[in-house]
Amino acid sequence: MNSLKETAYMCPFNITEHIAKAHQQVEQACLKFDRNPSDVQVLAVSKTQPAEAIRAAAATGQQAFGENYLQEALQKKQQLADLPKLEWHFIGAIQSNKTRELAENFDWLHTLDRLKIAQRLNDQRPDHLPPLKVLIQVNISDEASKAGVAPATALAFAQQVMQLPRLALSGLMCIPKATEDFTKQRQAFAQLAALQADLKKVLPTAHLNTLSMGMSSDLEAAIAEGSTCVRLGTAIFGAREAKH
Repeated sequence: MNSLKETAYMCPFNITEHIAKAHQQVEQACLKFDRNPSDVQVLAVSKTQPAEAIRAAAATGQQAFGENYLQEALQKKQQLADLPKLEWHFIGAIQSNKTRELAENFDWLHTLDRLKIAQRLNDQRPDHLPPLKVLIQVNISDEASKAGVAPATALAFAQQVMQLPRLALSGLMCIPKATEDFTKQRQAFAQLAALQADLKKVLPTAHLNTLSMGMSSDLEAAIAEGSTCVRLGTAIFGAREAKH
């Protein structure tokens, strides 16, 4: 039986209530750090969740959804074809042999870190669609286990991506080293924000307006340092089943 089939879904909690709480948490953090709540997008991370969970979230007004697994995302997108205003973000690792499907089916991609991938996405983006909005993933904490370009190479990579007309370079993304230390959380996010500010000075024609940083455990620190997109999964959909 297909675990993603909509008719099999039984919501274990009130998604409307969870989304309201998530947005309230974001708004409180914005007010605490003198940010405008309208400047911070809540991206609902819906990986491993069934299509009907996304449908329930969309009924509350949530429009942006983040997916990590391509085939799962494509199946859900097909099941939700009657909701054309949904905004689909790919936030997972990118495989070279999957770039065509990514280019054809997503509005945003948060994890760009290789020129080969960028070129394939550019060449495979359909002409009838607007340029694919991409974010450069930066390995801000220099972790061997994490993907992303080194901060020192971000400018050169950004310049290369800007030469690809079917991609729209829109900002940076990071997943810093996990820590519960609020000061250390802020330091990592501040580094990404400073890097983006430096890129803006050197690349004045680029529209580098998005900082995708912060999840449920560190969204306050991310908002404090200028995040414009926080990626929330468990806070909205509850605990996930393991991906097999």
